[in-house]
Amino acid sequence: MPVYATNPTYSRNYSIEEFYEAGVSLLGSEVKSIKSGKFSIKESYVILRRGELFMINSFVPKYSASSYFTHDEKRDRKLLLNKSEIKKLIGKIKIKGYALIPTKVYSKKNLIKIELGLGKGKKIYDKRADIKKKDVDKQIRRTFKSKLSI
Repeated sequence: MPVYATNPTYSRNYSIEEFYEAGVSLLGSEVKSIKSGKFSIKESYVILRRGELFMINSFVPKYSASSYFTHDEKRDRKLLLNKSEIKKLIGKIKIKGYALIPTKVYSKKNLIKIELGLGKGKKIYDKRADIKKKDVDKQIRRTFKSKLSI
């Protein structure tokens, strides 16, 4: 599975509880541009509109070899999920604090798929606790590695 883009900030800003796989409604020039590796979901998020899910603020640059009729780079893209999955996600999104965040974009059987993470936003003290935990783990690995080399 080739991964075309990842969201590096989702684990820092959200505590993800569940992951979902969704298809995306794209134009031909968008698919070509994504497969060439030019795609960004760093600042994108998912919203609910009229019972459908849309990915907002994702950036797909124009494909250089496309014709005059091409796509808008920052347009809203419809996510393709089963009706039962959408209803389940709508119920969870309406709970205070939950959000759907695109975590990575990849190809599966020549189709572009997006992995969505359902989670709550972290508070500042949660972020500090994560940083402290990473520092402690790094220190433990260093001491363990130095004891092995002696």
